[in-house]
Amino acid sequence: MATRDQPPRRSRPGPWPPAGSAIQDHAAAAQPLSWAKRTGFKGRVSGESNASSSGQISLPKPKEADANVDLESGRTHALPTPPPSVPAVTNGPQERVAAPAPADPVARKRRDSDGGGPGQGPTAAGLGANGQHRSDPPAQPKLRREEETIALPQVREEDDGFASRQSHIKYELRDTPGLVPIVVYGIQHYLSILGSLVLTPLVIVPAMGGTSEDTACVVSTVLFISGVTTLLHTFFGTRLPLIQGPSFLYLAPALAIINSPELQGLNGNNFRHIMKELQGAVIVSSTFQTILGYSGLMSLFSRLINPVVVSPTVAAVGLSFFSYGFTQVGNCLEIGIVQIFLVIIFALYLRKIRIFDHRIFLIYAVPLSLGVTWAIAFLLTESGLYSYKGCDISRPASNTLSAYCRKHVPRMKHCRIDTSHALSASPWFRFPYPLQWGTPIINWKMVLVMCVISIIASVDSVGSYHASSLLVASGPPTAGVLSRGIGLEGVSSILAGIWGTGVGSITLTENVHTIAVTKMGSRRAVEFGAVILILLSFFGKVGGIIASIPMVMVAALLCFMWAMLAALGLSNLRYSEAGSSRNSIIVGLSLFFSLSIPAYFQQFGLVPNANSAVPSYFQPYIVSSHGPFHTSFGGVNYVLNTLLSLNMVIAFLIAVILDNTVPGSKHERGVYVWSEAETARQETAIQRDYQLPFKAGRIFRWAKCVGL
Repeated sequence: MATRDQPPRRSRPGPWPPAGSAIQDHAAAAQPLSWAKRTGFKGRVSGESNASSSGQISLPKPKEADANVDLESGRTHALPTPPPSVPAVTNGPQERVAAPAPADPVARKRRDSDGGGPGQGPTAAGLGANGQHRSDPPAQPKLRREEETIALPQVREEDDGFASRQSHIKYELRDTPGLVPIVVYGIQHYLSILGSLVLTPLVIVPAMGGTSEDTACVVSTVLFISGVTTLLHTFFGTRLPLIQGPSFLYLAPALAIINSPELQGLNGNNFRHIMKELQGAVIVSSTFQTILGYSGLMSLFSRLINPVVVSPTVAAVGLSFFSYGFTQVGNCLEIGIVQIFLVIIFALYLRKIRIFDHRIFLIYAVPLSLGVTWAIAFLLTESGLYSYKGCDISRPASNTLSAYCRKHVPRMKHCRIDTSHALSASPWFRFPYPLQWGTPIINWKMVLVMCVISIIASVDSVGSYHASSLLVASGPPTAGVLSRGIGLEGVSSILAGIWGTGVGSITLTENVHTIAVTKMGSRRAVEFGAVILILLSFFGKVGGIIASIPMVMVAALLCFMWAMLAALGLSNLRYSEAGSSRNSIIVGLSLFFSLSIPAYFQQFGLVPNANSAVPSYFQPYIVSSHGPFHTSFGGVNYVLNTLLSLNMVIAFLIAVILDNTVPGSKHERGVYVWSEAETARQETAIQRDYQLPFKAGRIFRWAKCVGL
């Protein structure tokens, strides 16, 4: 059994390029791996690109040619000239000819934190833009002064003042840790993104008129579908350790459908009818996404997608829910504010504290803060703080209630923790089954809205594939693997629609952050956690506990989760030239108009202070009934008014148009570089990372979009 300190390492290819005359022999036959070598692109500074795999930007070199910049202290240190070494080309732990360690302890620490000594690390290893590996050694001729560059060292957190290990990840994609690490990291992986998994149904089910028991059933279904689709993705998708689940990206269009005029004022069971409408829209739109992937069209469409497009699109998803977040927190400020403060303290101020060598507070910020706040709310409820004499929370507000009770019943409803009966009403065992809400209803207007959202979901996933591959794999996936992943995500969303989760299932963006924090990149841990998730879905009480979370706490956690999503979206800019005025203007315009244009649609035709049965925080999603488009075709009005009122749609349209029409080099745009199929077949490490298991790839050799 492998230990955590010294995880087992699979065998790696030998040094590359080979030493001696073999370098010239192979260089003539080798196929260049990056767009710079294929296109003859030359940047404004030396080297193939000044964006490294970690998003570093190379700056003009100072007068001291051998100086190294210490970003922590602002000092410049002189480093000894390293002897020549032969780097490997893999993205993980690498076999190199070791260089003598510098005598200076400060230089040694910097060398280790940068990923090796002089002649090692990303620059020496031949990494080009976006983590692409160069097949030729770095150029040696002396450059003119204005062409000389210095690569900034990786800025990594050093918790205890000492340099961490060279490898940026503890366990890579194909590593098989011992049983204990798999169990610990598998459970940890899912607990760290608990908010992304379960908070979406806690918002949409009450909006559909569902009871707390309905919420518990949907939560159990989400856990089941997330576990099943994650297993499918790690086996037959990209094979990266990415968790599939209900993305916040589907939340806004789902709320727009829920608040459609034809679905308002329904008689009978509103929840089941609206859920069937959502199921039909998700199933058909996901079929479109499946075709987009497995037909190979995604590999063509991906040429329009790069960090400058992904960044504002994902950020707009998080920023679009500002009207819901603190509005709900304000219903019980003393509980909601405590929840927000605790999650911020755990995630930021206590993030470097380690317990049993794990960043407990950073990794478990959401569940820990939720547990502490829930305990505080329980004590306040039991102390009688929210008990008002003569007022009964179970009685509906009406004129028969006194003015005193009408004032305090809403406070009792939002602050007490015993208002939900989900836990007591949930069965001990429940098996989520297909079509449990009835036969899906297909409405072509809602289908068209969801089809556009499925395209944007694919854009989000492309960014997640690239970022995660830089962390855990030996190289980025090929265009065929990318298409295969999008196709399987379409299948996953079809399953989510059949089972009835209310939204589609895609790669959770927060998962990439979890991999970087936990340093667990093995797909085995994610697969183990997925199995645990499936087993938990059979226990109805688990869904009942989650459905019992007071809405004030849910809203407070969502404030943090949506802010994190916006930050993760903007972090994609590190793969491009972030200081470029071109990129800054495009991202700025995309973000501003993603807030301003939807606000115009949402406010058009509304009468100020008009009474509405829809709560104020859901007002942005009723635009289909009063938007500026008023043609003779009601369906067209619905689609256009709804789509152009969604922030992520506006951000995506502006970013993709500007980025693909405004002149800019590939280096400046940070164009994603995917592995070439032929090269991937020759590289054993890349082939083993992404090839389908059980020799399934042989069956689909005719389909390039399924294999490598």
